[in-house]
Formats: sequence, C-alpha cells, structure tokens
Amino acid sequence: MFQRNFVFGTAAVTASDLYCPDKGYGFVTEENRKEQESLQLPELNAGFDTLYWYRDVRLSEIREDEKGCFLDSEGRVRSLEAEAGEAFPGERGRIPLIFKADVPNQGNYKVTVAIRTEESAGEILIFTGCRRLGFLGKLPGFLPGEVSFTRSMTVNVCDIVPRGRTDSFENKSINIAIAADRPRISSICVEEISCPTLYIAGDSTVTDQSAEYPYTPGTCYSGWGQMLPAFLDERIAVSNHSHSGLTTDSFRSEGHYGIVRRFIRPGDFYFMQFGHNDQKLQELKAEEGYRENLLRYIKECRDAGVHPVIVTPLARNTWKGNDGTYNDLLAEYAAACLEVGEQEGVPVLDLHGRSMEFIRRKGLEAAKPYFHPDDYTHSNDYGAYLFAGMVAEEILRVCGEHSRSAYRFLADCVTGGPGSWEPPEKIVMPRKPKIYENMRNPEEGVPLLSEVKNPDVPANRAAVLDMLIKTARFFPTNVYNDMFTDVVGHEWYAGAVECAYQNGMIEESLVEEGHFFPEREVTLEEFLMFAVNAYKSRKMLPAESPCAYDERCMEFSRSFVRGACAIGLIDRDGSEELSRVISVGEAVELCRRMRI
Repeated sequence: MFQRNFVFGTAAVTASDLYCPDKGYGFVTEENRKEQESLQLPELNAGFDTLYWYRDVRLSEIREDEKGCFLDSEGRVRSLEAEAGEAFPGERGRIPLIFKADVPNQGNYKVTVAIRTEESAGEILIFTGCRRLGFLGKLPGFLPGEVSFTRSMTVNVCDIVPRGRTDSFENKSINIAIAADRPRISSICVEEISCPTLYIAGDSTVTDQSAEYPYTPGTCYSGWGQMLPAFLDERIAVSNHSHSGLTTDSFRSEGHYGIVRRFIRPGDFYFMQFGHNDQKLQELKAEEGYRENLLRYIKECRDAGVHPVIVTPLARNTWKGNDGTYNDLLAEYAAACLEVGEQEGVPVLDLHGRSMEFIRRKGLEAAKPYFHPDDYTHSNDYGAYLFAGMVAEEILRVCGEHSRSAYRFLADCVTGGPGSWEPPEKIVMPRKPKIYENMRNPEEGVPLLSEVKNPDVPANRAAVLDMLIKTARFFPTNVYNDMFTDVVGHEWYAGAVECAYQNGMIEESLVEEGHFFPEREVTLEEFLMFAVNAYKSRKMLPAESPCAYDERCMEFSRSFVRGACAIGLIDRDGSEELSRVISVGEAVELCRRMRI
C-alpha cells in the first residue's frame, strides 16, 4: 500500500517547492496556478483562487524555519489594506496555505497533518480535496514553548466531471489547504487505506463549492456535503459528486452517476439529495418522475450491494410578502422522500424539516448570515457547516436505530463535530479597493457596451439567454437534452438554452408546441420574463405590488413586469414600450442594471 511522508522546512520540502506534475508535490500559489491549466479546475484542486482584482498580485508569501513552512496571512492582509489606503469591510480575510501531492491510485487515504509552532494561529481550518472541511478549531495550549498538533483525516480521491465540462477528468492527487492567521505545516503523511466510502449525489446546496481569497467564510458559496467530513471519524471517507443545477435525471444523464457506479463498492453508502431543480421541470414532479428516479437509484444500489440513504432537500430562506409567513417551496419533494423511504425501508435524513425549523425559528433576517449574501437558497460556509451538523445528527437518529448493521456502523462514525461556528450578525461582501477600480473580472460574462461589436442589431432569444446566464453566474453546460424540437445540440446556443431551462428561466408561455424559437427577436416584455426568473434564482424579489404597466402587458407576464419595476430594470412611471424589440446594446445595459 502507498505511503509517503513530507517534512517541511529547511531540511526537506522548502518554501520554494511549488507543485508541478513532474515533481508530483509542492505548494500551490498564484504563480503556478496561473501557469498550469491543471491547477485552475477547482474540483481537481483545493478549491481556492484569488479575488479577481488580485490575479496579478503575489499573495502567498511562503516562508520556512526549522519547524516547517508557513504564511503570515494576517500580516499580508494588513499590508494589502495599507497599499489600498483603506480597511477592508467585514470579516478579516485569510490567505490559505495550499499543498498538493500526487498519489498512484484513486481511492481512500489517511492524511495526517502535523503542526509545530510557538505562535498563536487563532482559528484554524484544514480543508482537503475541493474544500472539504476536515478540522475546525484552535491549536491546544498556547502556553509558553512549543505546541505540537496532529490531525488525521480520511480523504477520498476520485475522478469527477468539473462544472461546465461534459467529460470525466482523472484525479490522482491529495490537496490540503490550511486557513488561519498564520497557517503552518510541519509534516504530512499520506497513507493508502481500505475503508467504506460515502458517495453523495445532489445539487448546488450539497456540492463542493470553491472560494476566493483572502478567504472569509460568510462570503463564499458552500454545500453541506463539503462540510460533512468534519462530523465523521477516520473510518469512512466522503466522495461528493453533487453539482449545481442537477436533478435526479441530469445527475445520471450528464455522467456524474457513471463515475459513482465505476468506483462505488459493496458496503459503500450512496446519499442522494435532490429537489431544488427537479421542481422546475414538468416531468420531475414530486410524485411522478422524481419519485420514480429515487426508486431506481435505490434498486441499483441494492443490486450492487451499496447502502442507499435519502436526504430531504435543504429548506430555503423564503417568506411570503403578503403576510410574512414562511413559504415552504419544497414540501412536496420532502414528503415524497419520506414516503419512498418508508415504502422501501431506506433511511431518510430529514434535512428539510430540520433546516426549515431552524429558519422559521430565526426568522428571515436572522437566518440571512447562514446564506450567501442576497441569496435565499445557497448557504455560505457557516450555513453549510450548520446544515452538515444537522445531517450528522439525522444519521445518528435514523441510522443508529436501523435494523441493518451497516447503517448502525455509519451512525457510529458520527462524531460530536468541532463545535459551534457562528457567523457575524451581518455578512459583508469584499469590496474592490479603489486602486484596482480599472481591474475587470475576467469571468464577468456581460461586456461593457463599448465592447459590443454590433450593439444596434436586434437581440434574439439565444443571445439574451446567454447574457442572462452569465449575469446570474450560472455554471454553463455543453450538454443539451433535446427538450425543444427547434434547438439543435451542435448549435452554439444549445448549452445556454439547456442551462436556462434547468434553472427555470424559460416560461411555458414562451414555448409553442415544443418550439422555443432561439433566433426570434426579443421584445422588452419577453426579456423581462427571462431576466426576472434569472434574478429570482439568486435573490429574493420584493413583495409584488401593482405597477403602471398592469394594463399594458400580457396577463401572463404581469408578475414579471411588476418584479422588473421593483428591482429597477424598467422605469416605474409606465413610460417603457413593452412590445418593442430591443437591441443587443439595450440587452447588455439591462443585464448590467440587474446587479445580481
């Protein structure tokens, strides 16, 4: 069995040892990430990258001494503030210390991280893989003299389909990221082991989300699946194959399930949490296609000697504007999970009920710090950690009493977790310093009007969807599932139509007998329907109220026009002509006005 030890500092691995495939190990910094394309895919790496305005700035200044390699993260952030001439808002950001080591095979590994120091590092987070939390806490002691800390974690290495890609990518590397005021590594031992694996299938509320740094836990997206390892002991590994936008259907059709089937073994566990995207599709109603897909997964798991577990969908922080009561948008899907579980004798972890109870108790405003700012569906690191803890408690409650010993073993693997991790009262997004005001986000999909080649030509549906997908920061896809008879898979816009369809942007009223008409010119009224649906996926609309356009728009578009008025997409005085065709330039400016 493979085993390798890395000792850091002046005697062995030094601060100048940056990762490259030929060497097979080393630190990952802004320098080599920029040069090596393989280091730019979050799912195959540590899941960290710089805020875009720092893409040409050296942030990771790694040093070494006789006790190992380290970063002065706090000091570097303070120097960035001094250079900018202003204090950064919100939480103090941290620069992670990232190390990568190749391994010979996919599978499970015991990774032991040792830290020797005489300095306080404050709160420490140790992530493995694509930002899966392995440890959260403070180093013990901090009495005068050296403190020695060792933490062992079980890590799964598995192939994966990265977001925005259609093919499986081979993965044979261990990634360790340490976030602290002064992150340090003294040694790492990587040892190949044999143990059960918990595979996770799900959507964006479960997936391994990447983060930007200087890292602040409240301002990055996070799925509960990437926080679950912190609540499990070394006898089991987690392999998270969830992705944004997936349904019980597309998890299979886009190749993710194929990877799981290739690596999963008898005695392993298969967790599934879907619903957020299934509910947008007519063929995946809770008691119809959704239920049938759950049953199919259960049968296939049992045929392979794998233990299925259903997780009810995470509740959203959604409330009714008219009376202020909680608005449960996923009740039917949670109920279907519970019914299927009872029918099939499969454990059901009621995350929906637990999370909804928490959100209702907290209320709309007090629950917001657990979600990404201005988002009512997707949690940040604090929320994902909280919800992973709920999943762990449900494992104890449900699996601990199950008749099958395998499920009781899973419950035995649950630990008490690292303890409470509370967010600040208000989450503040990072703000680009004035000295970088001319630095544009290279991933920002909507161009400046001055960059548009033909701003005066009429905009068509395909072009508008492409703009709005990038505005809403949906993950594009190259897969097209033939939902419209007039959208051909090899056309450039097929992926945009698929992404828009999966994210609920296309209203049935705009589809005629299975035709979408991707090259049809877009009226302002139609644009608002697409745009408001995109907006709703990321932010909560203000409460609906009458507007000056109520008698001048189509009945089926009235709520969308009202929403567009409320968020400032169109003038509220009724002066816009909704039936006119808009130009590409106008579509660009409307997208930039959305501020998602």
